[in-house]
Amino acid sequence: MSTILLQGVTFGGLSILYLRFRDLDFEFVSLSIPDRRDIAVIIGGIGTLLGLLIVASRVISSLGLESAENQVVTVGQQNPTAFLILIPLSFLLVGPGEELLYRGLVQGTLRETLHPTRAIVLASALFASIHLFSLSGEGKLVYVGIAFVLALVLGATYEYTDNLVVPALIHGAYNAIQFTSAYLTATGGM
Repeated sequence: MSTILLQGVTFGGLSILYLRFRDLDFEFVSLSIPDRRDIAVIIGGIGTLLGLLIVASRVISSLGLESAENQVVTVGQQNPTAFLILIPLSFLLVGPGEELLYRGLVQGTLRETLHPTRAIVLASALFASIHLFSLSGEGKLVYVGIAFVLALVLGATYEYTDNLVVPALIHGAYNAIQFTSAYLTATGGM
């Protein structure tokens, strides 16, 4: 739990420092209340991420590969109540914090000098690679590969909607669904 809280504070703090360093205000990061189109993109984005996860899981399984496990999941398996705490934190800290940093600032900054597609790819690669530090077990590159593909979707939704709230909600919902599933699996509810 402390890692999630620290991550939220760290990502938010880094974002504020970056904006101050560059003498930018929060208008650099496009935020607004989602309209109907944004809501449709959010629903489609959540479905897309879950669909990609299912496809990736089947491909990994058919190839006989393993995916590493995030250390948060390991902790939650030992204490399933942690998953219940992580569900709201996915919406309050993880989704918004990671999207502010990687899509809002990294992708936004790269987009200043690069084509949007390149900015999305580079920001997604950074996002995926940073997950290496939270992984345990075999298959770290498999996990990072999956995170990269999922990050591409998040980057594309930000570029398409020009509203950081959209990928933040998609990301938060995706994680919340993952934690709900992990809780049900850990407690025998699934």
